[in-house]
Amino acid sequence: MIFVTKVVITAAGKGTRLLPFTKEMPKEMMPIFSRLGKKQVVLPLLQYVYEQLYSMNFRDYCFVVGREKRTIEDHFTPHESYLRELSGEYKKTINGFYQKLDKSHLVWINQNKPLGFGDAVKRAEKYVGKEDFIVHAGDVTILSKGVHPILRLMDAAKKNPDVKVVLLCKKVKDLKRYGVPTIEKLSDKIFSVKEVIEKPEHPKSKYGILPLYYFKSDIFESLKKIKPGKGKEFQLTDAIQDLIQKKQQVLAIPLNKNEEEIDVGTVESYKNAQEMTFRKAWFRYWW
Repeated sequence: MIFVTKVVITAAGKGTRLLPFTKEMPKEMMPIFSRLGKKQVVLPLLQYVYEQLYSMNFRDYCFVVGREKRTIEDHFTPHESYLRELSGEYKKTINGFYQKLDKSHLVWINQNKPLGFGDAVKRAEKYVGKEDFIVHAGDVTILSKGVHPILRLMDAAKKNPDVKVVLLCKKVKDLKRYGVPTIEKLSDKIFSVKEVIEKPEHPKSKYGILPLYYFKSDIFESLKKIKPGKGKEFQLTDAIQDLIQKKQQVLAIPLNKNEEEIDVGTVESYKNAQEMTFRKAWFRYWW
């Protein structure tokens, strides 16, 4: 049973690595392949993220977007006159998406300047209040055959009531794009996090942090304290490190072997995302 109801989805990055396409089109709207029933479809990654979360019974969403990302809000706003122009399977597909939107509560928050992941999450404080919440970057998702990592993050939090953060990590060969946790294995399925550093020159572990998190609202006080870090941006990992230094419990779960990360942050990762989702779409709709 879900005990967390609110999700913060960040979609405010500039997408510099995918220029010139991302000059006008947000990278979170890059198309990937999926499957609805017996039909292969193309849909924006951000819609895929939303529908994944919807399938887990989340209905309350906060999208943090940049000032140039009106395209996202337009896509997530039902367009009835457009729907009337469609027919057959196309109309059924779009209508199904609109019905989900009608049953959801969506809040839009602007991040006017690209000040980093930490700043984007901090802007959702009034929306979150004192509740526990999930953070999900809009340019990444996980394909899973089993229990999705979001549900496992919440399960770890439920079993450890004092925990302030549960993060998702995976073994990575090239850690230059990742925050890196120093961990102590409590079991094969859960780690204690002793330190986190954003893109360290000399990593202390082989794990990189993926941008899916469970948080208690304590994170906001830490986000207010931190100063710009790597790239002169406010790093979410710096706020997590602040909690660790306060002796607060931070845990991590690893990505399972039967799970795949979909990332559209670079040309190479987007190519891999398209190839992987095209293959999966021929067999079943992986969540």
